[in-house]
Amino acid sequence: MNQQQQKWMSLLGLANRARKVISGEELVVKEIRQQKAKLVLLSKDASANTMKKVSDKCKFYETPFILVEDRYLLGKAIGKEARVVVAISDAGFAAKLKTLLD
Repeated sequence: MNQQQQKWMSLLGLANRARKVISGEELVVKEIRQQKAKLVLLSKDASANTMKKVSDKCKFYETPFILVEDRYLLGKAIGKEARVVVAISDAGFAAKLKTLLD
């Protein structure tokens, strides 16, 4: 694991402990619809259906989304099992994560 990967994962963990992270496809889609999600992280190994559903919602509601390597990294960052999609509901955490992941 490289330095950059370590940074964004620990920041995501911090956001999770601050209760600013929502995980799970249905909950994330709900957050996007309510325009509460400031950033969505989607794993590259998500199913085609999930990938299309989440990316289409993000585009329609103009919510930025970033693809991350795999579901295990995403899950590990928030201290859970594998997670395919998470949403960040805080603008500050979202902005910092965006700079670390770009």
